[in-house]
Amino acid sequence: MKTFTATPADIEKKWILIDAEGVVLGRLATIVAKILRGKHKPTFTPHMDMGDNVIVINADKIQMTGAKRDDKVYYWHTGHPGGIKSRTARQILEGNHPERVVTKAVERMISRNRLGRQQMTNLRVYAGADHPHEAQQPEVLDVKALNPKNTRSA
Repeated sequence: MKTFTATPADIEKKWILIDAEGVVLGRLATIVAKILRGKHKPTFTPHMDMGDNVIVINADKIQMTGAKRDDKVYYWHTGHPGGIKSRTARQILEGNHPERVVTKAVERMISRNRLGRQQMTNLRVYAGADHPHEAQQPEVLDVKALNPKNTRSA
């Protein structure tokens, strides 16, 4: 019995649509990261980009448990001395690019190397309900129905 290793010819990518309205951020991010990585497929090969393309809509209506909306802080550095900057999750969600919270949560669950950067290109996050990928005929994945803990009322 030989171990199966996928080749580029074996990889078949699908498109998956996920509605993030009312879904807990961390639970959504783990599901999306698993799909992007391809771990949900029986032919998973660690060194290949096996994952599907994921479209996340309504990212601005994501939920967070506890006081994370005010307590979770995103830091970055400008590169200049004393240039540390920060924003809370609430400030980002109420700002111009609320989809960055979902993107950053998924990005931090994907490996930080060339393969991880390639897999992140298969993620598309939109703040509203509209997306320009209807031609790909994405399959709808209902994250709320997978587990009652995946959803939280505001």
